[in-house]
Amino acid sequence: MGTGFAIGAALFAVTGIVTVLIWPRERSSAASVASVESSDATAKLDVKQLLRSFIPPTKNCRDFYLALMGRLLLILGWNMISGYQLYILQKYCGLSVKDSAATISTMSVISMVVLIVTSMVSGPLSDRLQRRKVIVAIGSVIIAIGVAIPCFMPNALGMMLFAGIGGAGYGIYIAVDQALNVDVLPSQEEAGKDLGILNLANTVGQVLAPVVVGAIVLATGSYAALFPIAVVAVLLGAVFIILIRRVK
Repeated sequence: MGTGFAIGAALFAVTGIVTVLIWPRERSSAASVASVESSDATAKLDVKQLLRSFIPPTKNCRDFYLALMGRLLLILGWNMISGYQLYILQKYCGLSVKDSAATISTMSVISMVVLIVTSMVSGPLSDRLQRRKVIVAIGSVIIAIGVAIPCFMPNALGMMLFAGIGGAGYGIYIAVDQALNVDVLPSQEEAGKDLGILNLANTVGQVLAPVVVGAIVLATGSYAALFPIAVVAVLLGAVFIILIRRVK
């Protein structure tokens, strides 16, 4: 595992440097600095304005919060299964530790391939059709189908089908969801802050997943109930996306 972490750290470092080297250089800020220094209005730090910048949007924000809830529920449902594959394979499917590790390796390859393919196709397709929420909702439904399969196939094949079908839906979702989020921003002047709030759905969903999974397993003594609950979460996320009005 140490080798894997070392390679990951090296890749992050290299890609960070490469990004700085190839990214278009910004316009010189010398004139802007001089303007700021000569302006009394901006010379002092406005604490109230700073604190106000952390307040979530309160106007023209219906679609914004629908997108937020849609992403939160989908990330929650997805991570309830993808984050616990090893335990599911051992405790639910009855595989040994060795067979579980081999199955996860196969699932990872399947997910990677289908995710790359579907994300490369669905992004340009969304731009050409000028459709966002429909494609995001379709991706969510495909994820739900993938998650539901192990309910009826509690074995390695069922989990591999989850990786393939669910991974395809997730590829469709991630390719278009961010564009959808940009389209529902209440204010272009506060786009950075609002996108940050939307991105919190990723973190919160990943944090909530262990809490929900732990509660379900403790209450039922099994991993079987994870699948229908995850399906419901993902489909509810799709409903929130469909209710968005501003975006087609």
